[in-house]
Amino acid sequence: MAAREAATQGRTISGARAHRPPAPLVLTALSAACIAAVVLATAVGSTSLPLSQEVLILARALGMPVAQSWPDSARAILMDLRLPRVLGALAAGAGLAAAGALMQGLFRNPLADPYVLGSSSGAGLGAILAMALSLRWSFLGFGAVAALAFAGALGSILLVYLIARVGWRTPATHLLLAGVAVGSLLAALMSFVMLFSSAIQTQLRSAFVWLLGGVSLSGWDELRMVLPMVSVAVLLSMGLARPLDALSLGEEAAAHLGVPIERSKLLAIAAAALLTALSVSISGLIGFVGLVIPHAVRLVIGPAHRLLIPASALAGGCFLVLADLAARTIIAPNEVPVGIITAFLGAPFFLYLLKRRGGGYEL
Repeated sequence: MAAREAATQGRTISGARAHRPPAPLVLTALSAACIAAVVLATAVGSTSLPLSQEVLILARALGMPVAQSWPDSARAILMDLRLPRVLGALAAGAGLAAAGALMQGLFRNPLADPYVLGSSSGAGLGAILAMALSLRWSFLGFGAVAALAFAGALGSILLVYLIARVGWRTPATHLLLAGVAVGSLLAALMSFVMLFSSAIQTQLRSAFVWLLGGVSLSGWDELRMVLPMVSVAVLLSMGLARPLDALSLGEEAAAHLGVPIERSKLLAIAAAALLTALSVSISGLIGFVGLVIPHAVRLVIGPAHRLLIPASALAGGCFLVLADLAARTIIAPNEVPVGIITAFLGAPFFLYLLKRRGGGYEL
C-alpha cells in the first residue's frame, strides 16, 4: 500500500514538473530579485542616494581603488545605517521562510509556521524580561534583548521537544499540542511581566514595536554573526530534502523507503529552531513570512524540498527587504512595524496565488 502510494505520488510530481520552470532558472531569478531589492532598499529613504554613488561607495568599502567623490554623510547613511538594516531584513526573511518550509514539510500541515512550537512566545518572554530588568550587556555582538530573545526561542522549542517525546518516539501530534500549551504558558508569563513591571511601563511603545516586528540593527556586529549562520543553516537544511519529501507520504511510507524518521524529525526541528531564533533576535516577532512565502513558492515550483527550501529562503529575504522598505517610507518620517506590512502585503498575494492555481495546490 505504501509503495503504491509512493509510486502514485512520484507520477504526480513527475507530471507536474513538466509544467514548472527549471530549478536553475528559478534560483537565478530569485537571486537577481534579492540583489535588486537590496539595491533599491539601500538607495531609497529620507535621503535618496544615486545608484552610481551607491556602487562607488560599496566598491571602495570592498577595497577597490575608487577615489572618493561623495560626502562623508552619504557613506555613513549607506554603510552604517541602511546596509546593515537591509541585510538584516534579508537574513531574517530568509530564515523565517526556510523555517516555515521545514515545519510545513515536517508536520504536513498547511497552518504550520516557524512559531508553531512556541518559539514566538519564548522569544517574546526573553525580550520582555531583558527590557523589564533594564539589561545593558552584550554577548557576541548581540544586545541583551536580542540575546535573550534568541535564547528564549531556542529554549521553548527544546522544552516542547522534551515534553512531546514518548520513549524514543516524538509523535507529530504531541509536538503540535505541546507547542500550543507551552506557547500559551509563556505568552501568559510575558503578559504578566508586561503588566506589573514598572520598567516596561516606561518603554511600553518599544516593547509593542518589538512584538509587532521590526528590523533594528545598531551596526554590523549582530549581522556578522546572523548572516553567515542563517546561510549555513539554510544550506544544511537542504540535506533534509529527501526525508521531508518521504514524510509527505506519511511516516509509515517514509519508513518503508528507508528514512530514519526520528532522526529526520530532530534535525528538521533543530534547523528550524536555529533559523527562527536567529531571525527573531534581529527582527522581533514578524509574522506571516514563514507561513505565506513557502506556500506561495510551493504553488509556483512544486513540493520538492530540494528546490523549495532555497527558493523559499530567497523569496522570503526579498519579500522582507521590500516590506521593511515600505515600513520606513510609507508614512515617513514615522515607521510602521514591519509585521503589519507583511500581513497587508502577504495575505492578498497568497490568496491570489491560491485562487489562481485552484486545485493544483500540493503540500
